[in-house]
Amino acid sequence: MYTLALRRDFIARHYLTGGDWGAENKPHSHHYVLELQLGGENLNQHGYLVDLLEVEKHLDEMTARHREQMLNDLPAFAGLNPSIEHFSRILCTALNERIQADNIKQVKVVLWENEYAWVAYKIKR
Repeated sequence: MYTLALRRDFIARHYLTGGDWGAENKPHSHHYVLELQLGGENLNQHGYLVDLLEVEKHLDEMTARHREQMLNDLPAFAGLNPSIEHFSRILCTALNERIQADNIKQVKVVLWENEYAWVAYKIKR
């Protein structure tokens, strides 16, 4: 299987809810690193897994939508604790809906909130 990966970074704010996590319950920011991985068995007629420029457009739109935002205030997080787990799923689901290449069989987001902690969420098509 081929895998294509792209990264973007951005800063966003949030605060955790539903438990006593000390400083994490107060608004703070993270320098997130979003890695999108696309997997598939077959290349397109040009010898590519997917049109890189199109994927970059969607990735840039997604990071711009969250850059410098308070995640708690965004509709996608309504009723949710804005954990990195929920955030990775929200990003992966949104990117999966936007990327329309038929030969892509797996979409995976790896989201780092610092140099030590990351979460991945994967969708198989």
